[in-house]
Amino acid sequence: MMFKNVRFYCLERPFGLDSAGLEARLSERRFRPCGPLETAATGWSPPLGEGTSGLVHSVSGCLLMCARKQERLLPSAAVAEALEERVSELESEEARDVGRAERRRLREQIMGEMLPRAFPRSRRTLLYVDTQAGWLVVDAASDRQAEDVVSLLRETIETLPVKPPAPRMEPAKVLTGWLLDGDAPSDFRIGDACELRDISDASSLIRCRGQDLASEEILAHLRVGKQVVKLAVDWDERLNFVLAEDISLKRLGVGDAQLADLDDGELDPAARLDAELAIVALQLRELLSRLDAVFGIVSADGAAG
Repeated sequence: MMFKNVRFYCLERPFGLDSAGLEARLSERRFRPCGPLETAATGWSPPLGEGTSGLVHSVSGCLLMCARKQERLLPSAAVAEALEERVSELESEEARDVGRAERRRLREQIMGEMLPRAFPRSRRTLLYVDTQAGWLVVDAASDRQAEDVVSLLRETIETLPVKPPAPRMEPAKVLTGWLLDGDAPSDFRIGDACELRDISDASSLIRCRGQDLASEEILAHLRVGKQVVKLAVDWDERLNFVLAEDISLKRLGVGDAQLADLDDGELDPAARLDAELAIVALQLRELLSRLDAVFGIVSADGAAG
């Protein structure tokens, strides 16, 4: 599936750009590879692959984009080794110590010499704006990756009034109750993986996978004060994922019934991606509405949903 890890942001007001308007803005920051002396470059690339040209793909009220970041891999150990060799040569030839300021200048010089030969590495991040439901959805495994992409979009279109969910119900307490009290809603089926954290020691974590989470062993941990901070669930046989306490989703999968139409071998890659996005966007739109009902993730002023 095109989205594996999902982080949501609430739009505080309507997005304000249609597909054509967004395409024009993104074109001003179209991705270009790193120059010989650049450590990184960011921009927008076609979400349907490099064989296409469009930077925005629209389906079912959602505007799909792809942020691309390229970095030159320059191992710090290699730079440090070259620096020490250069410093040793200077100190030996000139019979003096090399100070901090000079070491910094030498390090910058060495990096400038090594950068053109460094290998580039690219990372693509898919995201879309659901203009109907008022969400920005980012396929990111970490807060930092998601925030980098949100910042790039904000810089590109000059304004982006979004904010991460701020649940009124504490997710860790709710998820803990699902296991400890067995009171999960009927459309959320508990999976076989979770992560437990000691409320008195945030560094104390227990990760469980492939286990019966209703077992006495798991419940004993909860009774002595540990809380569920990640929980594998299946929602209504439509989506399965690991739900975290920040309302992010990991290991997102789509139910077999939802993917039946994608088994048509006659679909070309672009058509398959189009159908896949339509399925994922529709299911996530409904899931977010459901999560809002459970956790209260939409602000009181109705920013999204």
